[in-house]
Amino acid sequence: MKKIFLAVTFTLLAAIVFGQSNVGTKPTIQLVRNATLLIEYGGQRILVDPMLSPKGAIDSWAGIQRNPTIELKMPVEKIVKDVNLVLVSHSHEDHFDKVASKTLNKSIELMIQPADKDFFEKEGFSNATVLNDTKLWNGINIHRLEGQHGSGEVLKMMGKTSGFILEAKNQPTVYIVGDAIWTDDIKQNIKKYKPDYIVVNSGGALIKGFENVPIIMNEEQTMALIRESGHAKVIAVHMDALDHCRTTRSSLIQKASELKIGKDKLIVPQDTEVITLSL
Repeated sequence: MKKIFLAVTFTLLAAIVFGQSNVGTKPTIQLVRNATLLIEYGGQRILVDPMLSPKGAIDSWAGIQRNPTIELKMPVEKIVKDVNLVLVSHSHEDHFDKVASKTLNKSIELMIQPADKDFFEKEGFSNATVLNDTKLWNGINIHRLEGQHGSGEVLKMMGKTSGFILEAKNQPTVYIVGDAIWTDDIKQNIKKYKPDYIVVNSGGALIKGFENVPIIMNEEQTMALIRESGHAKVIAVHMDALDHCRTTRSSLIQKASELKIGKDKLIVPQDTEVITLSL
Protein backbone atom coordinates (compact mmCIF):
# COMPACT_ATOMS: atom_id res chain seq x y z
CA MET A 1 0.00 0.00 0.00
CA LYS A 2 2.82 2.35 0.89
CA LYS A 3 4.49 1.65 -2.46
CA ILE A 4 1.26 2.43 -4.30
CA PHE A 5 0.86 5.68 -2.35
CA LEU A 6 4.43 6.72 -3.15
CA ALA A 7 3.98 5.86 -6.81
CA VAL A 8 0.78 7.94 -7.04
CA THR A 9 2.44 10.84 -5.20
CA PHE A 10 5.43 10.74 -7.54
CA THR A 11 3.15 10.70 -10.58
CA LEU A 12 1.18 13.69 -9.32
CA LEU A 13 4.34 15.65 -8.55
CA ALA A 14 5.74 14.87 -11.98
CA ALA A 15 2.52 16.07 -13.60
CA ILE A 16 2.61 19.31 -11.60
CA VAL A 17 6.23 19.96 -12.47
CA PHE A 18 5.56 19.22 -16.14
CA GLY A 19 2.57 21.55 -16.16
CA GLN A 20 4.56 24.33 -14.51
CA SER A 21 7.42 23.94 -16.96
CA ASN A 22 4.97 23.94 -19.87
CA VAL A 23 3.39 27.18 -18.67
CA GLY A 24 6.80 28.80 -18.43
CA THR A 25 7.89 27.77 -21.90
CA LYS A 26 8.61 30.78 -24.09
CA PRO A 27 6.67 31.12 -27.33
CA THR A 28 8.57 30.38 -30.53
CA ILE A 29 8.18 30.58 -34.29
CA GLN A 30 10.01 28.04 -36.44
CA LEU A 31 10.26 28.51 -40.19
CA VAL A 32 9.81 25.13 -41.84
CA ARG A 33 10.05 26.27 -45.47
CA ASN A 34 8.50 29.02 -47.56
CA ALA A 35 5.47 30.22 -45.50
CA THR A 36 5.06 27.04 -43.44
CA LEU A 37 5.51 27.81 -39.76
CA LEU A 38 5.41 25.90 -36.49
CA ILE A 39 4.34 28.17 -33.66
CA GLU A 40 4.53 27.28 -29.97
CA TYR A 41 2.17 29.76 -28.33
CA GLY A 42 0.15 29.75 -25.13
CA GLY A 43 0.96 26.10 -24.53
CA GLN A 44 -0.32 25.10 -27.98
CA ARG A 45 1.45 23.87 -31.11
CA ILE A 46 0.11 25.59 -34.23
CA LEU A 47 0.99 24.71 -37.82
CA VAL A 48 0.58 27.50 -40.37
CA ASP A 49 0.17 27.04 -44.14
CA PRO A 50 1.61 23.55 -44.57
CA MET A 51 3.29 22.96 -47.94
CA LEU A 52 4.92 19.57 -47.36
CA SER A 53 5.69 18.37 -50.89
CA PRO A 54 9.17 17.17 -51.81
CA LYS A 55 11.31 19.21 -54.17
CA GLY A 56 9.89 19.43 -57.69
CA ALA A 57 6.52 17.80 -56.94
CA ILE A 58 4.44 20.82 -58.07
CA ASP A 59 4.33 22.49 -61.49
CA SER A 60 6.35 25.62 -62.21
CA TRP A 61 4.55 28.93 -61.79
CA ALA A 62 7.13 31.04 -63.62
CA GLY A 63 8.42 28.64 -66.27
CA ILE A 64 11.78 28.38 -64.52
CA GLN A 65 11.67 25.13 -62.56
CA ARG A 66 9.24 22.90 -60.70
CA ASN A 67 8.25 23.68 -57.15
CA PRO A 68 9.25 23.63 -54.38
CA THR A 69 12.75 24.45 -55.55
CA ILE A 70 14.31 23.05 -52.35
CA GLU A 71 13.70 20.05 -50.12
CA LEU A 72 12.25 20.14 -46.63
CA LYS A 73 14.94 20.02 -43.96
CA MET A 74 12.58 18.34 -41.48
CA PRO A 75 10.75 15.01 -41.80
CA VAL A 76 7.04 15.50 -42.52
CA GLU A 77 6.21 13.30 -39.54
CA LYS A 78 8.10 15.65 -37.21
CA ILE A 79 6.38 18.71 -38.67
CA VAL A 80 2.86 17.42 -37.99
CA LYS A 81 3.61 15.68 -34.69
CA ASP A 82 1.59 16.97 -31.70
CA VAL A 83 0.01 19.80 -33.71
CA ASN A 84 -3.13 21.12 -31.97
CA LEU A 85 -4.32 23.50 -34.67
CA VAL A 86 -3.69 24.24 -38.34
CA LEU A 87 -4.12 27.82 -39.57
CA VAL A 88 -4.57 28.14 -43.33
CA SER A 89 -4.40 31.63 -44.85
CA HIS A 90 -5.77 30.38 -48.20
CA SER A 91 -5.83 27.20 -50.23
CA HIS A 92 -3.22 27.94 -52.92
CA GLU A 93 -0.91 24.97 -53.28
CA ASP A 94 2.12 26.72 -51.80
CA HIS A 95 0.11 27.14 -48.57
CA PHE A 96 -1.84 23.90 -48.38
CA ASP A 97 -0.74 21.15 -50.73
CA LYS A 98 -1.76 17.60 -51.54
CA VAL A 99 0.83 16.12 -49.17
CA ALA A 100 -0.54 18.21 -46.30
CA SER A 101 -4.05 17.05 -47.10
CA LYS A 102 -3.01 13.40 -47.17
CA THR A 103 -0.74 13.58 -44.11
CA LEU A 104 -2.87 15.51 -41.64
CA ASN A 105 -5.52 13.62 -39.68
CA LYS A 106 -8.89 14.48 -41.20
CA SER A 107 -10.25 15.24 -37.72
CA ILE A 108 -7.52 17.73 -36.82
CA GLU A 109 -8.74 21.22 -35.95
CA LEU A 110 -8.29 23.78 -38.71
CA MET A 111 -9.15 27.45 -38.95
CA ILE A 112 -9.83 28.68 -42.47
CA GLN A 113 -11.22 31.65 -44.34
CA PRO A 114 -14.85 31.60 -45.59
CA ALA A 115 -13.72 31.41 -49.22
CA ASP A 116 -12.10 28.01 -48.59
CA LYS A 117 -15.03 26.26 -46.88
CA ASP A 118 -15.92 24.13 -49.93
CA PHE A 119 -12.29 23.24 -50.59
CA PHE A 120 -11.76 21.73 -47.14
CA GLU A 121 -15.10 19.95 -47.20
CA LYS A 122 -14.06 18.28 -50.46
CA GLU A 123 -10.71 17.37 -48.90
CA GLY A 124 -12.61 15.54 -46.17
CA PHE A 125 -11.64 17.59 -43.10
CA SER A 126 -14.38 17.26 -40.49
CA ASN A 127 -13.18 19.84 -37.98
CA ALA A 128 -12.50 22.93 -40.08
CA THR A 129 -13.77 26.13 -38.49
CA VAL A 130 -14.64 28.97 -40.83
CA LEU A 131 -13.19 32.01 -39.09
CA ASN A 132 -15.22 35.08 -40.01
CA ASP A 133 -13.46 37.45 -37.61
CA THR A 134 -12.42 36.37 -34.09
CA LYS A 135 -12.45 33.17 -32.06
CA LEU A 136 -11.22 32.41 -28.54
CA TRP A 137 -9.45 29.06 -28.77
CA ASN A 138 -7.74 27.48 -25.72
CA GLY A 139 -7.02 30.88 -24.21
CA ILE A 140 -5.76 32.38 -27.48
CA ASN A 141 -7.69 35.09 -29.31
CA ILE A 142 -7.32 34.42 -33.03
CA HIS A 143 -8.41 37.22 -35.36
CA ARG A 144 -8.69 36.75 -39.12
CA LEU A 145 -7.83 39.75 -41.27
CA GLU A 146 -8.28 40.22 -45.01
CA GLY A 147 -5.24 40.46 -47.27
CA GLN A 148 -4.88 41.79 -50.83
CA HIS A 149 -3.16 39.16 -52.99
CA GLY A 150 -2.12 41.53 -55.80
CA SER A 151 -3.82 44.44 -57.53
CA GLY A 152 -6.01 45.14 -60.56
CA GLU A 153 -6.70 42.18 -62.83
CA VAL A 154 -4.15 40.09 -60.94
CA LEU A 155 -6.12 40.45 -57.71
CA LYS A 156 -9.22 39.06 -59.43
CA MET A 157 -7.17 36.07 -60.59
CA MET A 158 -5.59 35.37 -57.20
CA GLY A 159 -8.77 35.39 -55.13
CA LYS A 160 -9.23 35.77 -51.39
CA THR A 161 -6.47 35.45 -48.80
CA SER A 162 -6.21 36.08 -45.07
CA GLY A 163 -3.85 36.89 -42.24
CA PHE A 164 -4.13 36.16 -38.53
CA ILE A 165 -3.49 37.89 -35.21
CA LEU A 166 -2.61 35.77 -32.16
CA GLU A 167 -3.21 37.30 -28.73
CA ALA A 168 -3.05 35.69 -25.29
CA LYS A 169 -2.34 36.61 -21.67
CA ASN A 170 1.38 36.98 -20.95
CA GLN A 171 2.19 36.27 -24.61
CA PRO A 172 3.52 38.62 -27.29
CA THR A 173 0.98 39.58 -29.95
CA VAL A 174 1.82 38.05 -33.33
CA TYR A 175 0.52 39.30 -36.69
CA ILE A 176 0.82 36.73 -39.50
CA VAL A 177 0.18 38.88 -42.56
CA GLY A 178 -0.15 36.06 -45.10
CA ASP A 179 0.03 36.45 -48.87
CA ALA A 180 -0.60 40.17 -49.29
CA ILE A 181 0.85 43.29 -50.80
CA TRP A 182 1.41 46.38 -48.66
CA THR A 183 -1.84 48.30 -48.22
CA ASP A 184 -3.31 50.91 -45.91
CA ASP A 185 -5.45 48.15 -44.37
CA ILE A 186 -2.31 46.38 -43.12
CA LYS A 187 -1.01 49.69 -41.79
CA GLN A 188 -4.28 50.16 -39.88
CA ASN A 189 -4.14 46.58 -38.56
CA ILE A 190 -0.70 47.30 -37.11
CA LYS A 191 -1.99 50.45 -35.44
CA LYS A 192 -5.04 48.65 -34.04
CA TYR A 193 -3.43 45.48 -32.68
CA LYS A 194 0.06 46.84 -31.92
CA PRO A 195 1.79 43.49 -32.57
CA ASP A 196 5.11 42.59 -30.99
CA TYR A 197 6.01 40.47 -34.02
CA ILE A 198 4.91 40.69 -37.63
CA VAL A 199 5.45 37.72 -39.94
CA VAL A 200 5.48 38.96 -43.53
CA ASN A 201 5.60 37.01 -46.78
CA SER A 202 8.37 38.93 -48.54
CA GLY A 203 9.08 36.80 -51.62
CA GLY A 204 8.00 39.38 -54.20
CA ALA A 205 6.13 36.69 -56.14
CA LEU A 206 4.94 37.42 -59.68
CA ILE A 207 2.78 35.52 -62.15
CA LYS A 208 3.50 34.99 -65.84
CA GLY A 209 2.22 37.77 -68.04
CA PHE A 210 2.04 40.26 -65.15
CA GLU A 211 5.70 40.59 -64.23
CA ASN A 212 5.28 44.16 -62.94
CA VAL A 213 2.50 43.33 -60.48
CA PRO A 214 3.70 41.69 -57.25
CA ILE A 215 1.24 39.38 -55.51
CA ILE A 216 3.06 39.49 -52.16
CA MET A 217 5.46 42.02 -50.69
CA ASN A 218 8.86 42.56 -52.26
CA GLU A 219 11.90 44.40 -50.90
CA GLU A 220 10.37 47.88 -51.21
CA GLN A 221 7.01 46.93 -49.75
CA THR A 222 8.61 45.07 -46.85
CA MET A 223 10.64 48.19 -46.06
CA ALA A 224 7.41 50.24 -46.17
CA LEU A 225 5.86 47.85 -43.65
CA ILE A 226 8.92 48.12 -41.41
CA ARG A 227 8.62 51.91 -41.42
CA GLU A 228 5.06 51.58 -40.08
CA SER A 229 5.68 48.63 -37.76
CA GLY A 230 6.01 50.55 -34.49
CA HIS A 231 7.85 48.54 -31.83
CA ALA A 232 7.31 45.22 -33.61
CA LYS A 233 10.08 42.98 -34.86
CA VAL A 234 9.49 41.86 -38.42
CA ILE A 235 10.07 38.23 -39.45
CA ALA A 236 10.37 37.83 -43.24
CA VAL A 237 9.55 34.47 -44.86
CA HIS A 238 8.24 33.01 -48.18
CA MET A 239 11.61 33.27 -49.96
CA ASP A 240 14.07 30.98 -51.76
CA ALA A 241 11.61 28.09 -52.19
CA LEU A 242 9.42 28.86 -55.24
CA ASP A 243 10.30 29.73 -58.81
CA HIS A 244 7.97 32.75 -59.07
CA CYS A 245 9.40 34.51 -55.98
CA ARG A 246 11.91 37.12 -57.11
CA THR A 247 12.87 38.56 -53.72
CA THR A 248 15.52 36.47 -51.99
CA ARG A 249 16.86 36.53 -48.46
CA SER A 250 20.04 38.12 -49.81
CA SER A 251 18.25 40.87 -51.74
CA LEU A 252 16.01 41.68 -48.79
CA ILE A 253 18.92 41.87 -46.35
CA GLN A 254 20.82 44.05 -48.84
CA LYS A 255 17.90 46.49 -49.12
CA ALA A 256 17.58 46.61 -45.31
CA SER A 257 21.31 47.27 -45.01
CA GLU A 258 21.06 50.19 -47.43
CA LEU A 259 18.36 51.69 -45.21
CA LYS A 260 20.31 51.01 -41.99
CA ILE A 261 17.72 48.48 -40.78
CA GLY A 262 19.46 45.96 -38.54
CA LYS A 263 18.86 42.42 -37.31
CA ASP A 264 17.28 43.83 -34.17
CA LYS A 265 14.36 44.96 -36.35
CA LEU A 266 14.29 42.59 -39.33
CA ILE A 267 14.71 38.85 -38.80
CA VAL A 268 15.26 36.72 -41.91
CA PRO A 269 15.29 33.11 -40.70
CA GLN A 270 16.74 30.12 -42.50
CA ASP A 271 14.66 26.97 -42.92
CA THR A 272 14.18 25.14 -39.57
CA GLU A 273 15.46 28.17 -37.61
CA VAL A 274 13.62 28.76 -34.33
CA ILE A 275 12.93 32.30 -33.15
CA THR A 276 12.18 32.76 -29.45
CA LEU A 277 9.58 35.45 -28.86
CA SER A 278 9.49 37.86 -25.95
CA LEU A 279 7.19 40.58 -24.66
